[in-house]
Amino acid sequence: MVVVTFGGGARDEETFAPEGQENIPHMLTELIPQGSFYTQVINHGILGHYVATASLATGVYETLNNFASTPPDNPTVFEYYRRAHQRPAEDAWVIAPSNGFNRIGGSSHRNFGPAFGAEVVLPKQLLAASMGNGSEQDYLHLLRDNYETPLFAPPIASEEASLHRTANLLRLSLTDFKTHAASLASPDELSVFIARRLMAELAPSLIWLTLHDIDIAHSGAFSLYLDGIRRSDRLCGEIWTAIQSLPEYKDQTTMFILPDFGRDADTNPAGNGFQHHRTGDALSRTTWMLVLGPNVRHNAVIDRPVDSLDLVPTLGRLMNFTPSSAQGRPLIEVL
Repeated sequence: MVVVTFGGGARDEETFAPEGQENIPHMLTELIPQGSFYTQVINHGILGHYVATASLATGVYETLNNFASTPPDNPTVFEYYRRAHQRPAEDAWVIAPSNGFNRIGGSSHRNFGPAFGAEVVLPKQLLAASMGNGSEQDYLHLLRDNYETPLFAPPIASEEASLHRTANLLRLSLTDFKTHAASLASPDELSVFIARRLMAELAPSLIWLTLHDIDIAHSGAFSLYLDGIRRSDRLCGEIWTAIQSLPEYKDQTTMFILPDFGRDADTNPAGNGFQHHRTGDALSRTTWMLVLGPNVRHNAVIDRPVDSLDLVPTLGRLMNFTPSSAQGRPLIEVL
């Protein structure tokens, strides 16, 4: 099972509307024809990236401080899966875009918690750990965190043992990783490189990958926002191609792709259009989801409104675990 979420959604005007379709050629011509596409996925929760991603992972609208390094209150999909099947930590992974996501792998729930959580790899921390003195300038475009950097994030030094353990698990020399990173244009490309390495080396059953390049929209540069959309579209195609190229995953893996939420409408005076997602209007709360997999109907469009919390119950049905605290409902069209 592979779940890909976007930190910061893209509006229809720049994607699925006729005037935006040139920005998502892989989604339209390669991926949607192979899957089932939900056109109305509604997020009724807090529109912050960490808290919204935590809500997607728990099936409960979390209310934690979006800018603090705290775990979700409710069990995550990783905990449900590992506890139900007695799977080792290396069988569930999160690849996250920023230091603020370092606690998302396991909740604070007393019956679950990090002992049943996912391994969390932060590619930016891996890259920073591989740096030598004086070489950071070449990688600032990859190391710069998103605008929602939390008020608290542990220093790299405190994570050194974990970083080297992750590198060893992936059979990845930090020096080689740094060399490869020099060829990459964005943090999301760095994350996808780690995801592909993870699949090739460990073949975990559950991977959660969050992309974040689209959220450059907060800078106010429309051209960079479009670049983020185009790159995310390409990377999703590359992830699906990687899945189909590996015998451990080919024709037996379901992939979910969805933004955490949308962006503001141009017509709302309280927002800044594509730049932010703070009004709570329909566009900022409504997004989409694409599901691909061996038992998923091809080229199917589902127009009924669904809740973003429906993801975890759907994963539970597909992976044979019961998400006891989740509040959504399984999506029957992809079961």
